[in-house]
Amino acid sequence: MRVDLFDFDLPAELIALRPARPRDSARLLLVDGEVISDKAVLDLPNLLRPGDTLVFNDTRVIPAQLEGRRGEARIGATLHKREGPRDWWAFVRNAKRLRVGDVVEFGNGVHATVADRDEEGAVLLHFEGEDPVEILLERAGRMPLPPYIASRRPADQQDRDDYQTMFAREEGAVAAPTAALHFTPTLIERLEENGIRRETLTLHVGAGTFLPVKAEDTIEHKMHAEWGRIDEETAERLNTVRASGGRLIAVGTTSLRLLESAADESGIIHPFEGDTAIFITPGYRFKAIDGLITNFHLPRSTLFMLVSALMDLEVMKRAYAHAVEQKYRFYSYGDASLLLPQVAK
Repeated sequence: MRVDLFDFDLPAELIALRPARPRDSARLLLVDGEVISDKAVLDLPNLLRPGDTLVFNDTRVIPAQLEGRRGEARIGATLHKREGPRDWWAFVRNAKRLRVGDVVEFGNGVHATVADRDEEGAVLLHFEGEDPVEILLERAGRMPLPPYIASRRPADQQDRDDYQTMFAREEGAVAAPTAALHFTPTLIERLEENGIRRETLTLHVGAGTFLPVKAEDTIEHKMHAEWGRIDEETAERLNTVRASGGRLIAVGTTSLRLLESAADESGIIHPFEGDTAIFITPGYRFKAIDGLITNFHLPRSTLFMLVSALMDLEVMKRAYAHAVEQKYRFYSYGDASLLLPQVAK
């Protein structure tokens, strides 16, 4: 499909620079089939059914943005995928100044050697020393805010809390599964009282989620792989939910993408551990999920393509036009939507 079909206008003032406080006070746009209505995140216990299960991503964001030097050259690095205990692939600003074997000094005793480069310009950094890389990043790194926020204000100490979900446990993401930022212990308690269950899986979100689609046609776009895991016990419980008539509602596109990667053609979810580069566009037949809670996405992005595949492109264009008109807050720190297709696809 042509990428320009997924374009839309968004006033810059609707891009949220801070999250709602409290988190669960955000607005929620309900898209139920083709019907669009204005709700609030706190309405979720009454919008879902007893027996439904929300599936959360328990990945934890690491301080993955680094500023350093190689000699006189300033180097900016955003880690995006772990390759080994001390090795990370990174998108690098000023990468032309780096060669294999060069050492980049990131300050506070943190330095890394350029171990490799790929054909797209990404750099493999090997972090030197004995301390775990996670400790090194705490010393020298910053929270990797999305470009549309970072271009308007620097990351600060508040983002260390704001850009982490209440489920964050498994370190390795360089972007938050932002749909889950709206959930609080109070909201979870109310959901449980209404018979709505929850499960967790792990997908370490990569910085590739923010990369623009430069191709003119979706078939030419290459997705960056991300590592995920669903254990056997979780897969069994998820399959039991659907077999008993409950719905699986993915909280975030990351959860959805991993569930779809783990499902077979009959909709059975299998244990999964490894990389996924699944790219979902209109025409895709959904196998594992029955609905999605997600924030509002960038024009021409792979995530807007995904929600258009779930709900229909024209429906999502109408929904986003309504959200703009009603001044919903967009993107990572913005408001949420609950997308319920008429018939599971």
